Amino acid sequence: MRENLAELIDREVKDPRVSAAGLVSINHVELNADMSIARVYTSFFGGKEAGADAAIAGLNAASGFLRGPLGRRMNLARSPELRFVHDTSPEFNQRLANIVADDDARAAQRSDDDDD
Repeated sequence: MRENLAELIDREVKDPRVSAAGLVSINHVELNADMSIARVYTSFFGGKEAGADAAIAGLNAASGFLRGPLGRRMNLARSPELRFVHDTSPEFNQRLANIVADDDARAAQRSDDDDD
């Protein structure tokens, strides 16, 4: 479902709010027990940072349009309702990696200073 949605969004969604947010990445899709609702965790790269909320609104506006083609591609009798959510975990992971890298650089600098 993740790959099909990513391809459909890339090819079919023409909403300027979505294209202004940059590259759209579908990170994870969660279906509820009866498969009637799919929460689609989405992140954006290369666009305006403030545009993520607008892009989510654009994707949610296009969700009804995406349901039909998604269901046909996956041979589903009933396609789930799509609910797009901004996934901030990639940004969090990048900030965490930057903190660790900075800490390693400081430790290496202190080690070099102690050797002198």
